[in-house]
Order: sequence, then structure tokens, then C-alpha cells
Amino acid sequence: MTTVLHTADTHLGYRQYNSPERREDFLAAFRRVLEDAVSDDVDAVVHAGDVFHDRRPGLVDLLGTVSALRTLDEADIPFFAVVGNHEDKREAQWLDLFETMGLATRLDESGTVVGDVTLYGLDYVPPSQREDLDYEFEPPETERAALVAHGQFAPLAPSIRGPTWDVEDVIESANVEFDAVLLGDEHEADRAEVGETWVTYAGSTERTSASERDARGYNLVEFGEGVRIRRRGLETREFAFVDVELREDEGVERVRERVREYDLSDAVALVTIDGEGDPITPAEVEEYARERGAMVARVNDRRELESEDEDVEVRFADPDEAVRERVRELGLSSAARGVDRTVRTDAIADSNVRDEVKRDVEELLSEDPAAFDRVPEDEAEDGTGETGVVDAKADAEGVADGEAADDDTTAVDDAPATDGESATGDASAGSHEADETAAADDSGDGSDAAADAPAEETASQDDQASMEEFL
Repeated sequence: MTTVLHTADTHLGYRQYNSPERREDFLAAFRRVLEDAVSDDVDAVVHAGDVFHDRRPGLVDLLGTVSALRTLDEADIPFFAVVGNHEDKREAQWLDLFETMGLATRLDESGTVVGDVTLYGLDYVPPSQREDLDYEFEPPETERAALVAHGQFAPLAPSIRGPTWDVEDVIESANVEFDAVLLGDEHEADRAEVGETWVTYAGSTERTSASERDARGYNLVEFGEGVRIRRRGLETREFAFVDVELREDEGVERVRERVREYDLSDAVALVTIDGEGDPITPAEVEEYARERGAMVARVNDRRELESEDEDVEVRFADPDEAVRERVRELGLSSAARGVDRTVRTDAIADSNVRDEVKRDVEELLSEDPAAFDRVPEDEAEDGTGETGVVDAKADAEGVADGEAADDDTTAVDDAPATDGESATGDASAGSHEADETAAADDSGDGSDAAADAPAEETASQDDQASMEEFL
């Protein structure tokens, strides 16, 4: 029997909430995974992409990764991986550098034998290039074979995102019969049996969006007479999700009362306000949460409150409305306004916006070129003429965290790292596993990650400088 540890989406270097502590948390989770691999004496560690959050990780992140990988190297446990969309570069990949150092192997179509299984790799491929894929692989040298890939694959990835990569098509088109497909990119752990092949997402090792409330973890995949997938949870920083439903006569005191119900010591406090009630000043609540020990506090007031003064239009909960109204008055095309809504919506992670926009624009160009026509002035003034496939994105469910987005400080919420079940319902407390019955006994509920697009490439000389500095 051959056992591999399947992990993915470690997003090393992610400075969530602009917090150095959160950046350290992501590396600490990665280290724990590799330490568990050594403790369990697995045959290999398989990473299904997005080792890094950015294609230009900092030197600190690179050194931390090298140090963690050396833990495996010293234990003679190989580390295999594919390239994810977050870290994808146009030329040489960071994974290639680790391979030259003897710390990793980049999987590809040639196949790599580990015990009784041959592992193949499929890096992230942009949707526009997938039609050219032939899924031709070298014949396996073992009875068992597994494919490691990165992307949003149906049927596991959430349908609301409209995944364009169908894992059934991949399995049927490939010239190799895969016993398992080990995936990355979807941050909620999930699994399904497609035909006679088990397909599974490992999920992320740290929470990177508001809907990721389940415990983080990874998979242990055993190849024997069949395929058995076990889920193991990871201990991560505590997150307190404080949900407040205000009645008409309630306000900030009720919010404070709910905050006091949680132990916020060194935790990230995420307060979501719904219902009616009085206007709330987010800064006041955030300060109160920090006074009670929270490392980070964010407030998301989801209500639409307006001033009772008819002569003064003020929206307390939605300051972007004025911007949206101004955009409507500019007479932009419906396609342009659709792009604006995609960029502003909280339902799509900031790291996924570029790919969402690209996909929607391509669809409009092929199906509705008129969507790029400027809206007549009279229609622009009354806000009509807004159509396009991007509109649906604004209605997708999501939770804002109230923080401005940039390459290093993209604001995304996380969930409490509590002991208990994983997204597939089988993780145990802390970092100990809960053995499942056969993988067929379980089904997951993967959720919110959209098909990510590579971050913007910077000048090649900067990349070279970064490489030289690292070496």
C-alpha cells in the first residue's frame, strides 16, 4: 500500500488584513502539514498548487518554504507539486527552483512512480488555452495512477462560479485510467466519485474567505486494492464569527453584548450585522473587540440604512452606492458597468476578479458585442440599459470584510479553527485525524473559491533580481 499526503492552497506569503501575524500563520500551517507527514511516515507529500499567494513571494517567504521543505528532505519523504494560478509565472516557476535544490519535483505528463502508484501533474491552465489540451500522458509503470491538478473543476467546484473545466471530460479524454484525481484551487475540502475515479479537493490550510468556516486540513490518500481517502484537521488561529441580527429598537449595545459572548484572545473577530436597528459605526465596534483581546477585528454591516432626512441622502451601510450611481451617470456600456460590479462585489475574492472579468468579457464578445456600445445619455441618467452576464456576480452570496484590496492586503475573512468536523464531515479535534469509512461513505460541501487567474506579471528584470537575491 502507498500513502500520500494530499495538500493544496497554502498561499504562503499572504499578509491577510495587512497583518504580519497572519502572514506567519500561513507558513506555520504549511510547516504543520509537513511535520505531520514526517510523523506519519507517508510515502510522499503531494501539493496541488498555490504554494504561494503571489508569483513574486518575498525573500522571507522563500526562506521559510525552503526550511520547511528541508524537514521532508531530511526524512527522505519526496515533495511533489504542480503550479497553481496564484504563483504561475510566464517562464521558470519557483517550483523549478526548489527542484534544482533537490527539495521538490514538479509533476507533469511523464509520470513519477511512488511505491505502487504513478503520479501525473497538470498545472493550472487558463480557460482560453484548455481547448488545446490533449490529455496525453506517458503509460504508467504501476497498476495505480493518480492525476494532480489545479483549477475549478465541475462537479465539485461551486456551480455559481460557472467552472469551465469538467473533470469528467479530463478523465474520459486521458489515455491513462486514473484511480484518483487530487485537486487544488477550491478552498473547501470535497470529494466525489466520477465514474470509477475518486476526485477530491484537499482544501486550503488556512482560511482565506468569509465562507470558509469549517476546520482546515488535508487528505491522506491510500492506494491499495482500492483508493481510501481520510481527512485530517489542522489547528489554526481562532476566528470568532459574531453574527448579529438587530431588531428595530437595538443598536451598538446589542452588538457589544454579542461580542462579549466570545473569547477573542489573539483571535480574528469578524462581526456581521443584519436586520434593522440603529446605525452602527464599524470603528467603534472594532475598537471594542480589540480591547477584549482580538488581534484583528472587522465589521460588516449588511443592512441598507438611509437617513430619515429626505433632503439629505446618506447611506450608512453602503458607502459605495454613491460611486455606483455616478458610474451609471457616465453612460458607460453595460459591459463596462458589469466589469465595475465584478470588481466591487464582495462575493468574489479579490484574487479571482481578473479571471472572472476576462471570462465574462470573452463571453460577451462572442454572444453580445452590442454590450460594449456606450449607453445613450437619457438611459445613462436613469440607470437603464444594464445587461450582461456579469450582473449575476453582484447577486452571489458573500461577506465583505471592509478592507481595501491590493496585492498584499486583499481583505478576506476567515473562520474559527475549532476542533471538529471538516468540510467533508470527518476531521477530528486539533491536528489529529478522524478515520473515515471508505471514501464512498462521505460527501463534501465545497463552496466559495472561484477560478483564479494569475496575478499581473511584473518586469522580467525584477523577477531576475528577486531570483538572484534569493540565491
